[in-house]
Amino acid sequence: MKILVTGAAGFIGAHTVKALLRDNIDIVGIDNINDYYDVSLKHARLDWINESENAGLFRFIKMDIADRESMEALFKDHAFDRVIHLAAQAGVRYSIENPHAYIDANIIGFMNILEGCRHHNIDHLVYASSSSVYGANESMPFSVTNNVDHPVSLYAASKKANELMAHTYSNLYGLPTTGLRFFTVYGPWGRPDMAPFKFTKAISEETPIDVYNYGNHQRDFTYIDDIVTGVIQATMHIATADPTWDGKAPNPSTSKVPWRIYNIGAQTPVHLLSFIETIEKALGKTAKKNMLPMQPGDVEATYADVASLSKDVGYKATTNLEVGISAFVDWYQAYYQQETSK
Repeated sequence: MKILVTGAAGFIGAHTVKALLRDNIDIVGIDNINDYYDVSLKHARLDWINESENAGLFRFIKMDIADRESMEALFKDHAFDRVIHLAAQAGVRYSIENPHAYIDANIIGFMNILEGCRHHNIDHLVYASSSSVYGANESMPFSVTNNVDHPVSLYAASKKANELMAHTYSNLYGLPTTGLRFFTVYGPWGRPDMAPFKFTKAISEETPIDVYNYGNHQRDFTYIDDIVTGVIQATMHIATADPTWDGKAPNPSTSKVPWRIYNIGAQTPVHLLSFIETIEKALGKTAKKNMLPMQPGDVEATYADVASLSKDVGYKATTNLEVGISAFVDWYQAYYQQETSK
């Protein structure tokens, strides 16, 4: 089997490549190594991948998914069996500052992925959606049967658009597609723009942390290993049409065509202040907190209902928060000690 992994230098992408290499799978990874955050971390992730026992099965190509000609050549030059599409312009708040980046990467880029899959008979496309699509929905836990027509950020809207675009290709061309709505992923090699990383950095350096919504947020923090397990399980479980789907009472997560949507999370929402306390305990330091109001584009709580993913592929998150945060803090301290000594 040969798999294309987009966003291979990213947080989830690098972990996914490492896991696939352990299964002796031939992988081509692409990434444009943009400067949305520290590019040295992205290069370090690639070095980490290349330390793998089966690193000879991995080939990295620097490439932008929004580059139509390059993407067409990529699919033409490689006989991929499946595609795991994790490349995207991430970040809710940045989508308010730089909306065009989200159209380029998340809409045009996804279009190029769909076209590549369509013209080269890909067995299965698995792609990253987001819990952000639930937007203004307040029904908990978030279920894939909920309405997701009220996004509160352009990032969320772009991810909802991906789900609709995928359905169109599943319908028109019979392309099996599976969208995974990720819930607040954290762990070693995580993104510097996300709360676990920002809090750990600030507390370590004894500088104040910004705590939005006065700490009343809840997030379904999900450890990276659990996410990667679900991604691979979903990739190996090719999407099929739902024989029970009824156009008069449509299920929003399945279809009469080979298209599926799943939540992938820990199914355990945690209050933000409790999350900070867990980091404090792992670091042995107390945070200095700036208590601030809610930010534009943010949502108060996320909570994943993963019943359908569990039923269809056997998914189950197994890493509790204390274990996951301890692993992240250990990595953070080792990585930055190494970087400082260079």
